[in-house]
Amino acid sequence: MVNVHASGGRAMMRAAKTAAEEEAARRSRPAPLVIAVTMLTSLDQAALGEIGLDAPVAAQVERLAGLTESCGLDGVVASPQEIAIIRRRCGPAFAIVTPGIRGAGEAIGDQSRTLSAADALAAGATYLVVGRPIIAATDPRAAAERIAAACRGQAS
Repeated sequence: MVNVHASGGRAMMRAAKTAAEEEAARRSRPAPLVIAVTMLTSLDQAALGEIGLDAPVAAQVERLAGLTESCGLDGVVASPQEIAIIRRRCGPAFAIVTPGIRGAGEAIGDQSRTLSAADALAAGATYLVVGRPIIAATDPRAAAERIAAACRGQAS
């Protein structure tokens, strides 16, 4: 899996997809998924305004996901809160890599748009990125096992 930023635009995304496919063919390997970051999960509406974007976060994510799909990329990186709008816009085969995963009662830290792992999967995430809830835990293995159990619908 390789990722670029959707805000890099159409030419950059198409070039990344072409390069990934050509290199994979040259090596006789399957091409990696090429995905594009929509909006960082640490950004909220106020932060978007600071960088000159006045559209609502969800509208910006939807716009960038549509652009990504139109460029032939395989999916996007997006917060769990925008999964539903991406699924409606881009369909069930479009990959959604979802960072910003937090458990109930866990500090969200610098993240603005989070959900639990189980909620993100239920919403339609394809892949989850779970960092701090595991690496910051006193027992990382137990934390990972709790998250996995919650995703399977088991009490921890």
